[in-house]
Amino acid sequence: MTPRPPGQRPARRLFTPAGWPDTAFLASVLRTETVGGAILLVASVLALAWANSPWQQAYVELGRFVPWPGGGSLHLDLTLGQWAADGLLAIFFFVVGLELKREFVAGDLHDPRQAVLPVVAAVGGVALPALVYAAVNLTSSGGAPRGWAIPTATDIAFALAVLAVINSHLPQGLRAFLLTLAVVDDLIAITIIAVFYSEQVHPLPLLGAVAAVVAFGALVRSGRTRWWALLPLAAVAWAMMHASGVHATVAGVLLGFTVPVHTNRGSHPHLAEHLEHRWRPISAGLAVPVFAFFAAGVPLRGTDVGRLLTDPIVLGVVAGLVIGKSVGILGSTYLVARFTRARLDSGISWRDLLGVSLLGGIGFTVSLLIGELAFGTGSVADGHVKAAVLGGSVLAALLAAAVLTRRNVVHRRAAERVAGDGDRRGGRTVTRPADG
Repeated sequence: MTPRPPGQRPARRLFTPAGWPDTAFLASVLRTETVGGAILLVASVLALAWANSPWQQAYVELGRFVPWPGGGSLHLDLTLGQWAADGLLAIFFFVVGLELKREFVAGDLHDPRQAVLPVVAAVGGVALPALVYAAVNLTSSGGAPRGWAIPTATDIAFALAVLAVINSHLPQGLRAFLLTLAVVDDLIAITIIAVFYSEQVHPLPLLGAVAAVVAFGALVRSGRTRWWALLPLAAVAWAMMHASGVHATVAGVLLGFTVPVHTNRGSHPHLAEHLEHRWRPISAGLAVPVFAFFAAGVPLRGTDVGRLLTDPIVLGVVAGLVIGKSVGILGSTYLVARFTRARLDSGISWRDLLGVSLLGGIGFTVSLLIGELAFGTGSVADGHVKAAVLGGSVLAALLAAAVLTRRNVVHRRAAERVAGDGDRRGGRTVTRPADG
């Protein structure tokens, strides 16, 4: 081997243990709620800009590009847009499944007394937006009523990102309430997709998918978590689910449900949390942003704005997200607290909950997916749905930010008063910052 000249730095090699700290740091950054929300926002803005640029056709052709033509027998003849919606989003739903399992076994949903308020809030936050949309489209012709489920979903990545940016003194229970609500919301959305937006179901491929999921679950429960065994089984489960007519992302949820939170052997404790920790950066940094990039590109050039703003589909989606979600979450929570012994966490006021209820109207990822399933990718109605989801989500985020920013100031001043009173009792003089 040729000796290295004195003072010359060694060449850095790829995929060596020296590079692992950087990878670990990147993964930890991608787990941060504000970072995941920011990447999702950048992908959406980039898609909107490209779809409304002189290079609009290139964006359309990119989404329609088929990387593996002729692979119909293996369900590989999908466009890039379909791969993003059916393939990459399965990773997102796998993480959702892991989160659901952990919450039901060891989290807030394990204790019915703690779970009752956010669970009822989630149900109200799904039912009322659907009713609002249905009421707006009651006399609509065509297939408009088929989009009833579009405003029912909450995008937890965006909602938690907005809350994280605003929050410095808000009660900690708000985040727990929002997270638990979103977990139940995701479960309801998954059920809606599986029941109402799946194609004609083919029994044999569905049985094959179930068999692959069962085999996956048996391996993880036995402690055999080798990637070379689990990834092929997950791929088979996805392919069989796709062939069955049930939306392929359901396979991701079922695979997540099989992972134990506690194992009998104790060799892999909290395996669901471990896998969620590993896969969340891939979901937040790749799967969801890529889907948003292909789904959020709404061409607005030459659009009849008057027709868009009077379209019952658009009105139903926006009203469902902004009004239905907030009233459904806040109203159902109030009714439960009014007529039962359930109570909000200490320190949380109804004004705080109003801000969180408005955050529930940020229905992005799953709302866009349901829109595509309801009206077909690339259809005129699908384009209107995308514009409505984007507009309604932005409006809900702005209203929530206005309410929660004000509440954050109130809680900050209260904390400063408490700190000042404590210091005076201790015989010290305090210089308190002026309220902004």
